[in-house]
Amino acid sequence: MKSTLTRGILLASASTLAVTLSACGSEETSAASDSSAPDSSSSSASEDSSSMDSSSPMAEPASDEPFGAGCTAVPADGEGSFSGMTDDPVATAASNNPVLSTLVQAVTAANLVDTLNTTDDITVIAPANPAFEAIPADQLQAVLADQATLTQILTHHVIPGRLSPDQLAGTHTTVAGDEVTIEGSGEDFTVAQTVTGTPASVICGNVQTANATVYIVDQVLAPAAA
Repeated sequence: MKSTLTRGILLASASTLAVTLSACGSEETSAASDSSAPDSSSSSASEDSSSMDSSSPMAEPASDEPFGAGCTAVPADGEGSFSGMTDDPVATAASNNPVLSTLVQAVTAANLVDTLNTTDDITVIAPANPAFEAIPADQLQAVLADQATLTQILTHHVIPGRLSPDQLAGTHTTVAGDEVTIEGSGEDFTVAQTVTGTPASVICGNVQTANATVYIVDQVLAPAAA
């Protein structure tokens, strides 16, 4: 834009010089030069305006709103809504969201509520209720009854630091001390290693709570040793 303005100034200066020189030669030529000068200035201004218009959309920041087809299942209002969750720490926010009720049950069984609520700036990969329903009932109940295994699995879903969508893809060290690899870009992300063997997909991402960024998935992730 700066270069476009500079060209406009040079064109205007050249036009003014041409008018001045023509005035010394003849009034008729001067008049013709004067009548053409506004067109040149107008053209330059038009180019500047066009340049501003075309560059404006590119300057707009990406949306910070939650994304994904699964977001329609989140309540539209109340404490469990997107706006309601922003005021509460992550475990409390999840407890107000019916989409995450089984996860909250698991977090409570593992005695991790206070840990999640008091840890600053984390990213939580949060399995929705259908993710737990995909696990055979006897296997799920066995895991819920085994606090050590349950803690290992749940902390595998927590990554230090708030990851924005453009930072999500990659291999990250989890709170469990192991690694999770997330693939994808834009609004399409998957995790290959899960309890059922079916890759997990982010169905509602970039959900904000007071201390965490949450990505809701449709499968329970599995640590390498689980």
